[in-house]
Amino acid sequence: MSASSLPPLLLLFLLLPPPSPASPPPSSSSSSSPLPLGVDLEGTPLSHLLLDPRSGVLYVGGVDHLYQLTSDLRVTAHVKTGPQLDSSHCLPPIMVDECPTATPTHNYNKLLLLEEAGPEGNRAEPGSLIVCGTLFQGICEKRSLSNITELLYRTTNPVDTQYVAANQPSISTVGVIISTEGVGPATGRGGSGMRLMLVGRGYTTGPGDIPPITTRRLSPVKPPRRMFSQEDELGKLVVGSYSQYNNHFVKAFVHGKHVYFLFSRRATRPKLEYQTYVSRLCLSDRSFYSYVEMPLSCEGAFKYNLAQGAWLGNHTGSPALFVVMSAGQASTPVATSRTALCVYSMEQLDAMLRRAQEVCYTEAGRQEEVYIAYQVSSKCLKLPKASLVDYPCGGEHTPNPIASTVPLNATPTFTSTTHLSAVATATEAGLTIAFLGDREGTLHKVLVHEDSSGHRYSSVPVHPNSPISADLLLDQTQEHVFVLTHNRLSKVSVSSCEQQTDCNSCLSMSDPYCGWCVLQGRCTRKHECERHLQPNHWLWSFSPTDHCVRVERLQPANQSRDTQTQVTLSVLQLPSLSYSESLSCEFGQLPASPAHITGNTVSCQSPEPRRLQATPPGTDHMILPVAVKFGNVTITTGSMTFYDCGAVSRLNQTSQCLSCVSSVWGCNWCPLDQLCSHSSNCPHHHTILNHKDSEGPSSCPLVYALQSPPLVPMGLSTTVVLLGRNLDIYTDRADYMCVVEGKGVQFNLSASVQKTDDHTHTFTCSAHQFQFEVSELQYSAAVYLRRGQRRIDASPGLTLQLYDCSAGQSDCSQCRAVPPEYGCVWCPGSPAPSCVFNQSCSSAASDTCPPPHITQIVPVTGPLEGGVLITITGSNLGMKFEDVEGGVSVAGVDCVAKAEGYNISTRVVCELQPSGLPTRGPVLIRVGPTASGRSTQEFTYQDPQLLGLVPDKGPVSGGTRLTIRGRQLLTGQASDLQAFLGGQQPCFIVEEVTDSQLVCQTGRSNRTGGVSVSVFFGKAKRMVPNGAFKYMDDPVITRVEPGESYQAGGRVLLVEGSNLDVVQRPLVVVSVEPETQREVKRKRRRQALLNAKQQGFNNSVTTVSELCVLDSPSQMSCPTPKVSPQYKVKGLWFQLDNVRVDYETIKDKKSGSFVYYPNPELYPLNREAPDTPYRFKPGGVIAVEGLHLTRAMSREEVRARLGDQECEVKTLDSTHLYCEPPEAQPNSLDHNDLPTLKVLMGNLEVDLGMVQYDSDSPLPPVPLAAQIGLGAGAAVIILSVLVVILMYRRKSKQALRDYKKVLLQLETLEINVGDQCRKEFTDLMTEMMDLSSDVGGPGVPLLDYKTYAERVFFPGQQGAPLSRQLDLPESRRITVEQGLQQLNNLLNNRLFLTRFIHTLEAQQGFSQRDRGYVASLLTMALHDKLEYFTEVMKSLLQDLVQQYVAKNPKLMLRRTETVVEKMLTNWMSICLYSFLKDVAGEPLYMLYRAIKYQVDKGPVDSVTGKAKRTLNDSHLLREDIEYSAMTLTVLVKNGVEVQHCPVKVLDLDTITQVKDKILDQVYKGAPFSQRPAADSLDLEWRSGQAGHLTLSDDDVTAVVQGRWKRINTLQHYKVPDGATVALIPRCSAGNGVSQVFQTGEKTPMLEGEEEEGLRLWHLVKSSEDPEIPKHRKSSMRERERAKAIPEIYLTRLLSMKGTLQKFVDDVFVAILSTKRPPPIAVRFFFDFLDDMAEKHGIDDPETVHIWKTNSLPLRFWVNILKNPQFVLDVQVTDSIDAVLSVIAQTFIDSCTTSEHKVGRDSPVNKLLYAREIPRYKQLVERYYSDIHSAASGCYQEMNSTLTELSGSFASEMNTLVALHELYKYINKYYDQVIMALEEDSSGQKMQLAYRLQQVAALVENKVTDL
Repeated sequence: MSASSLPPLLLLFLLLPPPSPASPPPSSSSSSSPLPLGVDLEGTPLSHLLLDPRSGVLYVGGVDHLYQLTSDLRVTAHVKTGPQLDSSHCLPPIMVDECPTATPTHNYNKLLLLEEAGPEGNRAEPGSLIVCGTLFQGICEKRSLSNITELLYRTTNPVDTQYVAANQPSISTVGVIISTEGVGPATGRGGSGMRLMLVGRGYTTGPGDIPPITTRRLSPVKPPRRMFSQEDELGKLVVGSYSQYNNHFVKAFVHGKHVYFLFSRRATRPKLEYQTYVSRLCLSDRSFYSYVEMPLSCEGAFKYNLAQGAWLGNHTGSPALFVVMSAGQASTPVATSRTALCVYSMEQLDAMLRRAQEVCYTEAGRQEEVYIAYQVSSKCLKLPKASLVDYPCGGEHTPNPIASTVPLNATPTFTSTTHLSAVATATEAGLTIAFLGDREGTLHKVLVHEDSSGHRYSSVPVHPNSPISADLLLDQTQEHVFVLTHNRLSKVSVSSCEQQTDCNSCLSMSDPYCGWCVLQGRCTRKHECERHLQPNHWLWSFSPTDHCVRVERLQPANQSRDTQTQVTLSVLQLPSLSYSESLSCEFGQLPASPAHITGNTVSCQSPEPRRLQATPPGTDHMILPVAVKFGNVTITTGSMTFYDCGAVSRLNQTSQCLSCVSSVWGCNWCPLDQLCSHSSNCPHHHTILNHKDSEGPSSCPLVYALQSPPLVPMGLSTTVVLLGRNLDIYTDRADYMCVVEGKGVQFNLSASVQKTDDHTHTFTCSAHQFQFEVSELQYSAAVYLRRGQRRIDASPGLTLQLYDCSAGQSDCSQCRAVPPEYGCVWCPGSPAPSCVFNQSCSSAASDTCPPPHITQIVPVTGPLEGGVLITITGSNLGMKFEDVEGGVSVAGVDCVAKAEGYNISTRVVCELQPSGLPTRGPVLIRVGPTASGRSTQEFTYQDPQLLGLVPDKGPVSGGTRLTIRGRQLLTGQASDLQAFLGGQQPCFIVEEVTDSQLVCQTGRSNRTGGVSVSVFFGKAKRMVPNGAFKYMDDPVITRVEPGESYQAGGRVLLVEGSNLDVVQRPLVVVSVEPETQREVKRKRRRQALLNAKQQGFNNSVTTVSELCVLDSPSQMSCPTPKVSPQYKVKGLWFQLDNVRVDYETIKDKKSGSFVYYPNPELYPLNREAPDTPYRFKPGGVIAVEGLHLTRAMSREEVRARLGDQECEVKTLDSTHLYCEPPEAQPNSLDHNDLPTLKVLMGNLEVDLGMVQYDSDSPLPPVPLAAQIGLGAGAAVIILSVLVVILMYRRKSKQALRDYKKVLLQLETLEINVGDQCRKEFTDLMTEMMDLSSDVGGPGVPLLDYKTYAERVFFPGQQGAPLSRQLDLPESRRITVEQGLQQLNNLLNNRLFLTRFIHTLEAQQGFSQRDRGYVASLLTMALHDKLEYFTEVMKSLLQDLVQQYVAKNPKLMLRRTETVVEKMLTNWMSICLYSFLKDVAGEPLYMLYRAIKYQVDKGPVDSVTGKAKRTLNDSHLLREDIEYSAMTLTVLVKNGVEVQHCPVKVLDLDTITQVKDKILDQVYKGAPFSQRPAADSLDLEWRSGQAGHLTLSDDDVTAVVQGRWKRINTLQHYKVPDGATVALIPRCSAGNGVSQVFQTGEKTPMLEGEEEEGLRLWHLVKSSEDPEIPKHRKSSMRERERAKAIPEIYLTRLLSMKGTLQKFVDDVFVAILSTKRPPPIAVRFFFDFLDDMAEKHGIDDPETVHIWKTNSLPLRFWVNILKNPQFVLDVQVTDSIDAVLSVIAQTFIDSCTTSEHKVGRDSPVNKLLYAREIPRYKQLVERYYSDIHSAASGCYQEMNSTLTELSGSFASEMNTLVALHELYKYINKYYDQVIMALEEDSSGQKMQLAYRLQQVAALVENKVTDL
């Protein structure tokens, strides 16, 4: 394919740069390592990955996309393979006009195989990429390996043999390429053999039935051979039932000289459970003789029975099959997440498969150990013991296909609760490593031990939350795994050695691939370490004895940074070095220093002090790593601490000496130098040594205590005195100074010193008045001593406590509550009273405080019982709790104060005490002897009352909002109120409480039943009187319908369940999220961005809800909420108070999840001019067009309004809505003069435009002037017309008037026919929609195969052989049956059978009836060998063609004149039964019901069979008979209950017709054979006091006129509309019947009267009336007029035809459509006819067309159309038969090649369908053409179908009876048959005559020449 031929857009796309590899987002796993290298690709989900082992090129197949990539994941080529216009129901090529169901369809990649080139690029065998997808029935193509955009082969017109892959995405397909040399996969070696592709695929409903395993040709391909075709000589796996053997294929691979398939399916024996199987074929076996399969078993804690992925690898040096298995969900093919890796030895597998072959070859299956699979008619044998050795790949004589029931067992190697989906294996250091992919995007690494146990040692997140495809591949070097997920291809290293940067992490992996290369300092694979053979050089991660090189001991561990010393390291597992190699030590980042090695000891110098970096701020030491290095590689590392004594003192300024000599480093203090040093010698020779060596801290100069009080009042001059020791060491003359620091302020006070005898120094600081801005009473300030610039150490915690009495003490009580040591008093002086230090008060301090002052009380109400807490706030409320204890009263009642709520002076909390009566008063507080404080607020004791509650019941899960009504409910605080159910279950208050109402929400209860409702006001309890709340069982939803809605919402969901009435507020809730969120989630550009956006979007997930309406306790109606088109529906649930019911959890629902569809489209009535009114003729219906009208709406739910009135919706389908408006034009509801039509679908309301009625009403008033003008003009015109008319003769004038009347009548009829058709069609569609639901319920009443075959094989025959038994005396039965069995063997000889048939046909007495009978008998006898029957039929047909070619070939197969022609009829009937059942049966039944419904709506003459409603003019009831419709109420007994069933009848119906209509209604949907016959029942009219009157067609009341007797009707008995009737079993005449009137068939009819001269009539008399009653003579003139123009009544035919047109079209399309593949039998036989024409040189297409027409449409379909009772269990009356005859004739006319010409003299039946027949002809021609263009190649498929049919129905054939009947013909023409056999030389060799004589001797003791 050249670039020039590419579409421009595609060419531009290919020139764009390829996508760059995805930057991996941060891993979500615990590991901090990034995700592996990956590239994001389009085509989600990606399904297949392929690696070219020669070039390393990768190929990826997905949905609509194909990629070619390099090994480093760079895209080099990209091809779009879809979407394309396709339909699974149509055969390619797809033409839009021929396949209306075709839509743009995605192409899922199903096969991606590598066909390698021949040696050195042999041009005869070029390499290619084979790609197969789901499009076009699964065809394949070849593409170039070097550039996949180059297409090497793709057929544009594929045939059915080229359909390879499954055409459904969910059905599996696997394949493998082999060559005929049988050496393994196709490698291209040699150039003479064939290259083939073996394909395994699951069952699909596609074109014909493709076997599970087929062989496809790849090369050489020479015409007429086709690439990828399945040819006759290429093998396939023949199965009896494709749907039963629906294999789910997992893997296909080649091993040795065999090819293997791994698949799962439901077992056929011994248990019908799903199992995994492996099957095997010889590579050289082209006929599948060697096919053998066996189950695989893998059981541990669970039974793992469904294969998910597989890999052929090695384990313990031998080939093994590694299979990932899943535990199935119950007995279904659904895989659960419980999965396991199972390992099977290929040696054991092959041995068991050989054993199965041997048992079937030589031991006849051995007690069901082995059997013949796939319902193939073969069986295990007892062949010679050496058969398997002689025929290892089977042969024609060996049984096949073989299946073993004995499984190959394995125990799980590794199990997982995450769903494993893929496996690949590799070998490292003799160990087997399995790589397992799961559906969460993680790759697991499992070590498989020798005993096949295993453990996971690593898991690598590859693509989180994206399933890994089963195609898991290793690259050529076995160093990387290519992992394919939904939309990404990743490259993962088999090991993560390189990710581990240190020895410990490397060895802790326990990875068999990895080890630590010591001198290289890397985690490597073994071969990558140069000295891996020397000890301690490569430390294996998997070895339990290998440990990292480590420093065991380092001396010294601590060292002063100011000195340098030698460091010694003891190293374990130190690798050996050569003489010239050395190590070095590296301290931190400093330059390395040489090291000296002695054994395992390494010695080196510590760094020079000047080279060390500064000690980090805030610390007194630093730790440096000490690395032992080999060159630049660190071998091991220790650590060494360098401390800094100077930093120790600097970090502790308040006590430098103490911290220095107390440090762990051994520092010493030089007091005179103020220096902390590691040295024991100070510059001024006075050293205080470390505490380890001397007294240490006790020798430090120190201010150790305060001699003065630590409490210092602010604002008062105070002297501070300090005590010190060890200060004699200071000999200089410096002064001492006291320093006080606080609040950022420093006070420097001079100090005087006094020395005592015990060497203690007392320091008196100068007096000072301290002042700080503080908010608390007390503040701590540091105090220390300074000598000159030298700070003397102070004991830790040495501080002054500065305090201010006025800080925080705002009233007297607070002031007096301060502890006495502070000396605070309440000073009443000016300017205002305050709290001050006692020495600061200028006046006398107050001993007592003012009375309490109350500012607020909360709450102001309380219950009579008390119990609530009252909070009182104010001032001077006591200095301590004891001051107010017992001194609080509320409204005159004591209130008990609570200590835990008391705040000094400002708050008192007390508990309200009971009060006998409601009362009101202030709060009083008394503190000591002072006067009481009184509140300005008043407190009220009140008695709250509960009056009632609603509702009185709710679900046990809670959520019910209770409204409790009462008085004075605002008693106490809101926090004091609590509601309870049953005393313990809280009811949570959810709204603000008012004085009259409290709302609370019930919680969950653990039981049902009534509970009391109480409210606590503090401790006061109130009960709801007579108000028990009842906990009911939670509501349960069992059924919801429908399961979909439009986005506009408003569709009513009918919800059924139980206890729905307990719900207070039922809601239907839908959660939605913006559509943009889906786009972000799908793209996943970068992980961080994604996380941020997801967080935002999660916030945007909202809900919409609607309130449901309760209809009854078991039913409610919920309108669906409206959903904006910009949102996506996440889920739907029902919120029933606290009970949430998700839609998915409801059992009885329409679909798995609730679906929201976009709103339907409704087009305006006038699409061209929407503003123009739609013209409507009253009496008809309005047709509205649209799109997707029935997706989420039914006819009953749609409303249509025209103005202010309803437009009754009659019919609704996907594209049309028909509604019947009122007879008169409704009024408009808006400003328009005309009404508008509005359609309402739930919340959706669509205005379709204005409607104007066409009316015959007079025009609007005309102005007077216009009236005068018109009158004058009209007068002139009238006079002129009169003058003209007078010029004609009277006779001419009369004829013209009559002619105009006829024209007017015809014009009216023409207008009315269209309206009548529309109305009739609407009524019929309403009825048929009800019927469609019946068909969906009981189903189409199809006959079983046996009855169908009997009616087709032996039409019209009673006691046909199919239902008879062999009638023989018991003494002869065994002998005769033996003879018949031998006859059966003879019939299986083709020569005998053909001679027998030709001999019979040559006899003159062998009639045409005999020919058909013998053909059907042969069909029965050979039904279990349909392949043989077909071959014989073909042979006989070839003879027949030979005969007609010599005469007139166009006459062949026109009639059934020969045995083979009837055989052909029967053969077609057998092969098309399933087509009838699955495809054509339903439209045929719908047509039958439509005809019956239409015919029964009008009168039908029960004598002549003529009907008012028909298609057949000869059966048209032309007379204008008046009749009226009635509705009878029929009493139907259903068990003990009597139901009333309305039935529509006509008053002119005979009693038998009424009974039939009643039975039709009562037994609606039931097969005709299962309902009682009308003759076995009597119709009883039950009429008030008149008793029970039995009605009959003929009785003594019948009307007799002359020689005519009329059949009784309902009108005859004067049965009124709405009368009650009943069908009762007919009683015998002898039984007494107690009735007021005894009439009908129970009494003798016309006793003793001779009725032979009377003729019966119903509606019309069959000949001219002998006399006309007087009362009818007045209508003679009208009757003559009717006879004069009978064509007027033919409009009834047109009306009937228009009404039935849709159903006739449906049947014809079902028969002749090629949207779905035509039946295989039709394609097979048409191919045969084409071959015959080609063989005999017939190039006239008309002749072949006639042959095909005569063989299928005329021979089979016309028979079915005329006789639907052959297929359906229905009754065909004469009136229905007349209609079917016209439809069948139309079908015949449509199949002819002659031009369909009609004229004035053409029969009416042909005129009816004159317009449709050309369209039907096109259908037929396209049908023939499509089958012809599909080409040949369906012979194998036909044979498979015949094999399946043989096994399916053979048991229903009465073979022995058929053979016995055939023998009667042999006996009749015995001599002629014997002579014919003896004259045939081949027959003589086979001794056919002799064998027939043996049969005769056995069957009837015939004397023979034996």
